[in-house]
Amino acid sequence: MKIDVLSLDGQSAGSIELNDEIFGLEPRMDLIHRMVRWQLAKRRAGTHAVKNRADIWRTGKKLYKQKGTGGARHGAARAPQFRGGGRAFGPVVRSHEHDLPKKVRALALRHALSAKMKNGGVIVWDKAEADGKTKALKATFEKAGLKSALIIDGAQPHEPFALAARNIPQIDVLSVAGINVYDILRREKLVLTRAAVDALEARFK
Repeated sequence: MKIDVLSLDGQSAGSIELNDEIFGLEPRMDLIHRMVRWQLAKRRAGTHAVKNRADIWRTGKKLYKQKGTGGARHGAARAPQFRGGGRAFGPVVRSHEHDLPKKVRALALRHALSAKMKNGGVIVWDKAEADGKTKALKATFEKAGLKSALIIDGAQPHEPFALAARNIPQIDVLSVAGINVYDILRREKLVLTRAAVDALEARFK
C-alpha cells in the first residue's frame, strides 16, 4: 500500500510503498493481547513479600492445654488468626514472567502495526530532526495535531530532537530496535520515519 510522506512541518515529501505483510494484515486481537500481557508481566519487579508464621519472632509454646478449656486447639501465637501473627497465603518474592515464542512476538508486532494502520493512526515522516528547543517542537506538534504519539526513528534517534521531545507529555521517541506492541497501542498516533520503515521491512524480510 502507498502512503504519503510528510515533513516535520506538515509539508508533502513524496510517498512510500508499505509492505502489506507488515502493515496490511487483518489484525488479530488475541495475538496483540497475549503480547501486551507478556510485556506487562515481564516488567513487574515481583519483590512483594510479607512475613508468614515462620518469619515471626514469637514463642512457640502452646498457649494452653489441648483439652478442657472449651476453646480452639491452638499450638502457637505465631498463627495467622492472632494479632501480630504471620500472614496466611501472602505474596512471596517471585518472577511473573511467562514464556511466549519468539515467532508469536514478531507476529504480534506486525498485527499491532496493521491495526494502527487500519485505524488511520500511522504517519510517515521524511525524517525526525529538530534544533533541540522543546517550546518550538511542541508548537510544531500542536500545529500538526499530534497530542499523543509514538515516534520511531532509525537505528539512532536524532539526539536534539529526542531531547526536545522528552519533556512533552504523551510523546515518546524510540529507535526502531525499541518498537513494541504496548507502546504502539498506548499512543494515539504512530509516527515512522523513512529510516524506520526501511529497518522494519528489513527486519521482517
